[in-house]
Amino acid sequence: MKFSVVIPVYRNEASIPRLLVALSSMGRQLDGRMEAVFVVDGSPDQSFALLRAALDGLEFPAQLLAHSRNFGSFPAIRTGLAAARGEYFGVMAADLQEPPELLIAFFQALELDECDVAIGTRTGRHDPYTSRLASALFWGLYRRLVVPEMPEGGVDVFGCNRIFRDQLLKLEESRSSLIALIFWLGFRRKLVSYERLERQEGKSSWTFRKKVDYMMDSVFAFTDLPIRLLIRIGVAGCVLSALLGVLVLIGNLSGRITVPGYAATMLTVLFFGMLNLLGLGLVGTYSWRGYENSKIRPLAVLASVIRNNKDSQ
Repeated sequence: MKFSVVIPVYRNEASIPRLLVALSSMGRQLDGRMEAVFVVDGSPDQSFALLRAALDGLEFPAQLLAHSRNFGSFPAIRTGLAAARGEYFGVMAADLQEPPELLIAFFQALELDECDVAIGTRTGRHDPYTSRLASALFWGLYRRLVVPEMPEGGVDVFGCNRIFRDQLLKLEESRSSLIALIFWLGFRRKLVSYERLERQEGKSSWTFRKKVDYMMDSVFAFTDLPIRLLIRIGVAGCVLSALLGVLVLIGNLSGRITVPGYAATMLTVLFFGMLNLLGLGLVGTYSWRGYENSKIRPLAVLASVIRNNKDSQ
């Protein structure tokens, strides 16, 4: 067994028959060296029952795993990667919006040692206009705030070799982003472009609320940009409050401001308000450094170790 296809499953009962046909075709293209790892992520429909009934009749090796409840697609992918037994691994969506040929391209690149991780990047998508607009806005913000190397179309699926898989599974962070961790790890990457297909069955469970949660998890786990912005605003505000304070003081001394106590009140509010922002930014910086250390990410990741033939002498 050389190739493992990991498939997180959630509310996909309508697409399972078509999924199994696609996997059988993939198995034949890969000369029977493929296994499928289905991870049912607490799906409330009949997805698990359908897969369990079909499992023994499949023409390729398969594992069926079930979470005790819905933990999310990224934990499901991690569960599947940990259970997979191949040399090369690929993640496939159960709704088949990412074409199965994309996984074949991943495995070919990995087997030829062109890369350690192959990443599917969308060049187009056959979705409604509102969905395309929301996706473009989401991934645009993601590139700006979290991962600058992120392809414009975003990333949903990837393939990797065993070395990359093992390093990825060592990063056991909760409330994080698996996709951002893939880019954080580095290694040799290859982008494989594709067009996302139209959804034929069911409705996407990738709701607006889940997108917001995912963005917040990614921002808070991978960047201190909000803290740095707070410090910059605090510094700029202190300078601005000093200038405004001078103007208020001049207005008070020249008799233009006649309201009793106005000058002292404005000077106090402006200065200490901006000083609070600056102080919060500085305290946040120390908190961020402590939080970074608590994640216990390695200081460096080895991609390979090569010794010459004199090493054993």
